[in-house]
Formats: sequence, structure tokens, C-alpha cells
Amino acid sequence: MKLNAQMFAQMREATRNLLAKGPAAATAAIQQALAGLRQDGAKKAPHSGPASPPPPQGKPAMRDINPPPAGADTAARGARTAPPHPEATAPGFGARPQAPHARQEQSAQADPQTGAQTGAQGGKHPAHAFAEDLLARLGIPAGGGMDVGINGFEMPNFDLPGMRAPGGKEQELPPGGRFIAGEFSNHAGARSYKLYIPSTYHGQAMPLLVMLHGCTQDPDDFAAGTQMNAVAEEKQCFVVYPAQSTRANNHKCWNWFNALDQQRGQGEPSLIAGIAQQVIDEYPVKNGQVYVAGLSAGGAMAVIVGTLYPDLFAAVGVHSGLPYASARDLPSALSAMKRGAAGTGSKAAGAGTSVPIIVFHGDQDRTVHPRNGEQVMEQLNGHGAARTQADSGSVPNGHRYTRTTHSHPDGSPLGEHWVVHGAGHAWSGGSTSGSYTDGKGPDASREMMRFFTTVS
Repeated sequence: MKLNAQMFAQMREATRNLLAKGPAAATAAIQQALAGLRQDGAKKAPHSGPASPPPPQGKPAMRDINPPPAGADTAARGARTAPPHPEATAPGFGARPQAPHARQEQSAQADPQTGAQTGAQGGKHPAHAFAEDLLARLGIPAGGGMDVGINGFEMPNFDLPGMRAPGGKEQELPPGGRFIAGEFSNHAGARSYKLYIPSTYHGQAMPLLVMLHGCTQDPDDFAAGTQMNAVAEEKQCFVVYPAQSTRANNHKCWNWFNALDQQRGQGEPSLIAGIAQQVIDEYPVKNGQVYVAGLSAGGAMAVIVGTLYPDLFAAVGVHSGLPYASARDLPSALSAMKRGAAGTGSKAAGAGTSVPIIVFHGDQDRTVHPRNGEQVMEQLNGHGAARTQADSGSVPNGHRYTRTTHSHPDGSPLGEHWVVHGAGHAWSGGSTSGSYTDGKGPDASREMMRFFTTVS
């Protein structure tokens, strides 16, 4: 299906009517318009291929943030301006048409190092040009809150048909458990958060885990999907969920690809560290038992925060994330997500002392290449001298996995790398009550908490 004038007219009208109700309502309207056009196109267009096979009976479908569209590889080879990443062709769009900015370029060529296409005359990256053109057709001016150089618009996470909307349901708490709201502010701005206090808390000191959600998610949705509050009940732990602001990023992605947000004492790392410190100041948190973990953009930010604040965080959990300072803008972010980042080791070594890290990544992840999980492990200080041991297993009626443990010469834990075979871009072992989860994998929440206790 092509992006024709009728589609943009419907999208523009729906967006104009619903923008006042917030980003979620506008996104829902766009999805409805696209879905209707897709149905109309399917009725008019002759069927040219075999029907998709029905899903296997008795097996729940895997929840993947951004499954690859059918024929994406063929479309990418046939379209001159199509960027080399499968996520730029969003589900429901088919082959991406040439954006006006791209048509003005005399020619396009691939970067010899990354394979990313750039204009021969120094034009904008095709993905960025396409995003700007789409926003302009929707009546949103350039720089109006979605430009990557201003507020961190992230093209691969533009919410379209085929991508599940976050749940955001209120949590059912056990008797005595509390999920309370808070806010922290400093020179970099302000962020709200939700803090879970387990029913087992009676004034005693407990560990603290900071959980960073992925794009389009919020604390309630992330807590529901990861079931980390239930783990906190079992392990007697505080869990705080910082919330990304739509003013900072329209899709609520943590801005892991912005240079400012990769520095200690600046930007979002200072806000996340400040939230952790505020909880420490208000509740009895065990010394040396503060951890940070996240999914996707939240996983990439967890690496940044753990690298910049090793004096605060004792360990890091990364699910489907990227290594420290793996991008500085949209083109480099797309390249890192597609094939992994280049030259990340020295950046992490110069930022601070690496802390123990546990990594989960699906080997069928089409949004963030699994190579990024390997690179996170490579950034650990002393990784070259570490002892490694690999073992494999499987979840009953679920995914197989390979776990590689990394330890110091004295046997103390350095890191764990879990590759979940057959899994995509979703929280392993998560619950369907939240978004972007895959219940067929090993339980990442409990494995992360187990790992954290070993490094205390």
C-alpha cells in the first residue's frame, strides 16, 4: 500500500481532531485510518501470493514490538532510497515511497563502514527525511517536537498498525503492598516515577531496583509486563519505575542516542540517578545494593546510567538494549540498531568503571540486532581476561536459550549473557498483562534479580 493523498487526508483530519486529547488518542486515530485503508486496498487489489498460514493451534503468539514486514528484504533491495534497516518499513506500509527530500538528491550511496545511505550532495538521511515529510503532511511543522536534533524523535518506534499498544493497566497489589507516585527535579528537568513498596516492608533496609521502560510504555505497563513487583514481594526489594516525559520524547523513549544524555551530571542520566538517590534518602536502602535495568531504549539508558554512576549502581540489567554511547544521532542510532555499533569499547572505558551486567537478547530481534548484546558484554572492564562458561537449556513448551557466564579470575561474577533462541524484541518470560512481552522465554525478571544478589 502506498502513502497516497487519501491516506494523509484521513490521518491529518484524525490527528487534528484528537491531538488535544493527547498522543495516545492521536496514535489510535492514525492506526484506525491506516487499518481502514489497508482493508479497502485488500478488497480492490488482486491476490498475488499464497495465503498466510493460520497460527498453530494451542500455542500463544509471541509478542514482538516490531515484527519484520512481509517482503521487507525484497522491498529494500528494489527501492533506491529505502534505508537498510527493516524497521524503517513499518508494518502495514509495504515498500516505503521516496520522500521529497530524497528525490531532490542527485544520487544515493552507501557508507563503506555502515552501509547506511546518504545523499551525494550531503542531503538528509532518508529515514529522517521520510519522518519530516510524514509529519509535514500531518500538519506538524518541522521542529515541532518530533525532530531528532531537538526532542529526540526515534523513527523505528513510530507507532503504526502491527505494533501492539501498551496496556497501562492499574496494578492489583497484594494486601499491604503500595505503588505510589513521586517526582524528582533538578537542573536537567523533572520526571515522575512510581515506587513499589512490598507488603513485606516493615521498616527494614532492602535493596533498590530502578526499572527503565521501553518506548511507548509507562511505569504501570512496564510493571505489569515484567511482573517485577511480584519478584520484589518474593525478594523483599524496593522497585522504582522512572517515567519518560512526552515533552522529552514524543514516544516516551529514553534518549539514549543524544550526546547530552550520555554524560554524568547532565540530561536524563542525572534525573534517573537523582530518582534513585531520592528513594535512598526517603527509605532504608541497603548500601551497595542499588541496581538498574531496562528494556530496549530503557536497556540502552540503563547501560549509560550504570557506566556513568558506578558509585551508585552495583549492577546493570539490559534487555534488548545497546552498548554505551552507541549513537549520537538518528542515522547512527539506526545503524547501531541494525548491525551493532562501531568503536564502543573505548567510550565505555573512558566514562567510568564498568559494573557487573546481565544481558538478555532474542536472536530473532528485528528491532535491535543481537550483536548489540554481545557488545554490551565486550564493554566490561577486564572482559578480555575474564573466564567464560556456556551452558544451554530450554523452557518447557517455550524457547531454548544459551547462557554464557563471565567471571573474574578469582571466580567473582562479572556478567551473564542470555541469548533466547527464537525470541524477538520483547521481555523474556513476561506477562500478557503488559506490552512487548514473550512468555515463552526464561524469566528475565527473576534471573536478573538472582544475578543482582550474587554481586552484592
